[in-house]
Amino acid sequence: MNIARDDLSGPDIATFLDEHVQEMRSISPPESKHALDLDALRRPEVAFWTVRDGDRLVGCGALKRLDAHHAELKSMRTAPARQRSGVASLLLTHLVAEARSMGFGRLSLETGAADFFRPARRLYEKFGFVPCEPFADYRPDPNSTFMTREL
Repeated sequence: MNIARDDLSGPDIATFLDEHVQEMRSISPPESKHALDLDALRRPEVAFWTVRDGDRLVGCGALKRLDAHHAELKSMRTAPARQRSGVASLLLTHLVAEARSMGFGRLSLETGAADFFRPARRLYEKFGFVPCEPFADYRPDPNSTFMTREL
């Protein structure tokens, strides 16, 4: 597998992210959906990576700069057929290393509180993320779990 920065110009990533947004809409109420669309992911404060296995897009993730020392993990997604195959762990290892190399001292995230998101929460816990209060522009939400870790 190969992880590379992505400029979000390819049609496969647009489809992959649209599937992500649609899935989040089907699970989370509109006021609790925090997935970024393509335009938001193209903003200068966001760096985006894709994971490919040969020519197949199997995962993606992003880092959003919140301030000079704090970044947010965004748009973590693994292709459904590749879930629980190591793609997310490989990508998360990469994103934590990238956040460190960019000079961030803290990495935080928002994920769902529903059972559907339990595997994601377990993965983040395995990587040292712990529950925290809402950060940045987030507000308390019973449908959200907020997590953070020092780098």
